Amino acid sequence: MNKTITISLLSLFLIMSCKEERKEVKPFENTEVIPVKTASVGSLALAGNISASGLVTTENETTYSFKIGGVVSGVFVEEGQFFRKGQLLATLDETEIRAGLNQSDLNVQKNERDYRRATNLYKDSVYTLEQVQNTKTGLDIARKQKDAVAFNVKYSKIYATADGFVAQKVANKGEIVGPGSPVLLINETSHNNNYLLKVGLTDTEWASTKIGQKAVVTLDGYPDKQFDAFVFRKSQSADMALGSFQVELKLTMNDSKPAVGMFGKAEIKTDHSEDFIVIPYNSLLEADGNKAFVYVVENNKVKKRPITIAKFENSKVFIQDGLQKSDKIVISNSAYLNEQSTIKIIK
Repeated sequence: MNKTITISLLSLFLIMSCKEERKEVKPFENTEVIPVKTASVGSLALAGNISASGLVTTENETTYSFKIGGVVSGVFVEEGQFFRKGQLLATLDETEIRAGLNQSDLNVQKNERDYRRATNLYKDSVYTLEQVQNTKTGLDIARKQKDAVAFNVKYSKIYATADGFVAQKVANKGEIVGPGSPVLLINETSHNNNYLLKVGLTDTEWASTKIGQKAVVTLDGYPDKQFDAFVFRKSQSADMALGSFQVELKLTMNDSKPAVGMFGKAEIKTDHSEDFIVIPYNSLLEADGNKAFVYVVENNKVKKRPITIAKFENSKVFIQDGLQKSDKIVISNSAYLNEQSTIKIIK
């Protein structure tokens, strides 16, 4: 009997001890105060500059070819070589061409003799007027044929129409080429100011750019330099392969000569500006793409509020939606907070 009473008293003592322990923890949790730092949100008028990337090219890309076919007798430039306006770049073998020119010259001489003879016979009333007119027409045709052959002889040589460089050498000495077949692919440059950066823009960005707007360009080949540029041309149709609108920026290269196809980044300065809410980066919670949360202070309590991010810039975050200029946000110890937390604002 005494043993049973002893066990019952011991069990009752253990139950009471557990209840007392629980009573001690609960008030401690409810009264915990978390110190935090806060900051007022700011606003900033941010210029709506357009960031884009593309490849370097030149203002004019041209294919040089011969007007007539034949055997290439010489190509006097190599790929990547610069040339000057008027420089001889390539020639055809003129053996066949000169033979055709001599033949047309002989044909003209023959028709001149026929015309003189017909004129004399017409004076002697032997030839009719129609016969004289026919010989005159034959002479005119022969002269025109000679002019056409002479024109072709002129275009059996390729001369540079402007300063530039060879992007690709298609034909070599000894090859047979047809009329209009590519011989040289060239890029024209004039005083080193014909370099362009072709960039692709969205339809909204394309609409906000204007001819003449300034830009700053950096090229991968010149990482320590920035080049001034301006909007030179805007395509009036979308590139179906890329799904973007092409805009060309003319570069001021000074003494630099970039390679065609070099990658570059551009910052186009537009006239449009927008007022953004600005907050510190360390105030963000659960950031995912352009979505995130922040804690807003309300009556010594915090409220978790969703926001939409416009862009990042170093330690600043530009907010598109979700905050007002009068809001005060938590910038420290955010990870230890929830909406039931009691806070203490410290400096």
